Amino acid sequence: MKIDRLILGSFETNCYILRKTDAAKDCLIVDTGLEAGALLDFLQHHKLNPVAVVLTHGHIDHVTGVALLRQNFPKIKVYIHKLDAEMLTGTKDNLSALAGQTFSTEPADVFIDEPDKIEQANIELEVLHTPGHTPGGISLYSKEDQLVFVGDTLFAASVGRTDFPGASFTQLKKTIREKLFTLPDETVCYPGHGPQTTIAYEKVHNPFLQ
Repeated sequence: MKIDRLILGSFETNCYILRKTDAAKDCLIVDTGLEAGALLDFLQHHKLNPVAVVLTHGHIDHVTGVALLRQNFPKIKVYIHKLDAEMLTGTKDNLSALAGQTFSTEPADVFIDEPDKIEQANIELEVLHTPGHTPGGISLYSKEDQLVFVGDTLFAASVGRTDFPGASFTQLKKTIREKLFTLPDETVCYPGHGPQTTIAYEKVHNPFLQ
């Protein structure tokens, strides 16, 4: 899998552009950032065709770019977990106020849940329901490539915030231990903010999970 990472917006959200190979033009996007102009520039510069965007959760700093993608790529399919679906269509709980703006957009095209599999751009990702940061937080696991996109569930030596509506630190810890720490140790984790890490490293060094 070819993975390009863009760090977008004032919240420095990681946006991932996934392709089967470096030569492929169809791509799948994981999260869009708060300000997606650089994402659009990247797609146009490389002449890529985003066929789908999968949102790891519904907070504004991960979903705002959906509107710009839909304007420029009308056939793109938007995926989100059913429990975070209303964060797209309304301002409640998507942290619009924190970002100093009000955001809502059209509903997602596909509502997902574990154990669904997303098959787009010749890439297959297994949906893991990983709540705690939000009720509908998900991670996206590729056994073939030994990697997982974890959104704001798990960070390098840290975890997602749980002082937002619908969040729970107890649930987050349970999620990480039961859904992520059961993956192979060599699995590479691509978080919603900050650098990548591995399951093995976080098991030993994450101070929130000891």
